[in-house]
Amino acid sequence: MLEVSGHNYIAGARSAKGTRTLQSHDASTGEALPYRFHQATNEEVNAAAEAAAVAYPVYRNFSAERRADFLDAIAAELDALDESFIQLVCQETALPAGRIQGERARTSGQMRLFATMLRRGDFYGARINRALPDRQPLPRPDLRQYRTGIGPVAVFGASNFPLAFSTAGGDTASALAAGCPVVFKAHSGHMATADYVADAITRAAQKTAVPDGVFSLLYGSVGEALVKHPAIQAVGFTGSLRGGRALCDMAAARAQPIPVFAEMSSINPVLLMPAALNARAEQIAAELSASVVLGAGQFCTNPGLVLGIRSPQFSDFVQRLSTLIAQQPAQTMLNVGALNSYCQGLEHLHAHPGITHLAGSAQQGSQARAQLFKADVSLLINGDERLQEEVFGPTTLVVEVADHAELLQALYGLRGQLTATLIAEDADLASLDPILTLLEQKVGRVLFNGYPTGVEVCDAMVHGGPYPATSDARGTSVGTLAIDRFLRPVCFQNCPDSLLPDALKNANPLGIARLVDGVSHRQTL
Repeated sequence: MLEVSGHNYIAGARSAKGTRTLQSHDASTGEALPYRFHQATNEEVNAAAEAAAVAYPVYRNFSAERRADFLDAIAAELDALDESFIQLVCQETALPAGRIQGERARTSGQMRLFATMLRRGDFYGARINRALPDRQPLPRPDLRQYRTGIGPVAVFGASNFPLAFSTAGGDTASALAAGCPVVFKAHSGHMATADYVADAITRAAQKTAVPDGVFSLLYGSVGEALVKHPAIQAVGFTGSLRGGRALCDMAAARAQPIPVFAEMSSINPVLLMPAALNARAEQIAAELSASVVLGAGQFCTNPGLVLGIRSPQFSDFVQRLSTLIAQQPAQTMLNVGALNSYCQGLEHLHAHPGITHLAGSAQQGSQARAQLFKADVSLLINGDERLQEEVFGPTTLVVEVADHAELLQALYGLRGQLTATLIAEDADLASLDPILTLLEQKVGRVLFNGYPTGVEVCDAMVHGGPYPATSDARGTSVGTLAIDRFLRPVCFQNCPDSLLPDALKNANPLGIARLVDGVSHRQTL
């Protein structure tokens, strides 16, 4: 196990030119850990971005197999980190060891998933329209399209997932898979964790002969300098709406605007249909309360809004949910900042005249206490901002609607979300068509009879959604489709075969499926 140096990683080498240092803390006790980290200087930010720019043309021309080998090597290095690493992450985040072990497996697993996708070759999106020299009134030239990496990417670490959405997380994995160097900004809540993971990535790069500038890591308040650097061509971010919007505005104001793929804010509505409540209200209450408090509610898919149609069964359900929420033990959050934000969110809910507190003891001390609130449906229909704001922590809010028509009105008032959940029985299905049609326009993932606090890493997953859930609803930050964010199409017209990328050559040396004159096949031309 390596020591924590507290130095920035720039193109495979340690750098500590800044005099200002940042302290790592124990999330449970608040005590300082024996690690200090050097704030990156503007000179170091520039060096990291320039190194990425130099590495980009080399790395993007690596074969998919070579990039896959790099990702596999990162996964192996992550899996090899010993128990002292797990203990360190637990110290910095107050997350239990089982959660960290599972998250590490997810992190290395998504690296291997992208490696598998690279070897499969479908990410190229190869399309070929062969020349039609005799076409009238005008001949058609030979046109061939594939996708290539967009350029160096700035990635911001997330607070709530110290591994899966951080240094070697999904944004880093998908950018590296696309052929894009990554300049990573470590989150202040788990800097020692980031140091160890950066070591792992650097070792993997050395073992697979990847150019030094393909990965760099920076500490401190470097976000603005990084996003504004002309070498950076895209940004990946998971965090608050305020932080994401600030990055979007910076990127749009550049002389050359660049895309920001930000996951920001979601309250993830759960819709309880009548037949489901009649059949299994007790079970639903237990499952929903467990989802609300899972991980102290520190999931971007935490169910923050529960909607049901007025009935005695729904009233009984709310009473049961109130009892269960009141029984939940207090939990330590990721850091003091997360706890303070949670308390502020609760204060806003308590102060709102249209919102009633149903359950949960008063917030005090250094741990978060689960809470349940109820809001008048008119707030949702009229687009009340407070009802739409994510409260990051173990709390949720119940809304009762009069009937299906009012439920649709309430859903129309919703802003964009990562998820929506339908709890339903077969007897409810006939009434769901208009609801599902509306939800499809509002969210990135619709769940049936499940709970959103679990995101499978696979080809079909969408972890995104309309604003403000994300800044760009066309993408996802989880699953292999995430690579699309960091690719752009390039078309070659009448290009000599010898100069074409392998994905477009007549012989199809990669053996990939290609769309040729409207027909998909793997044949040579």
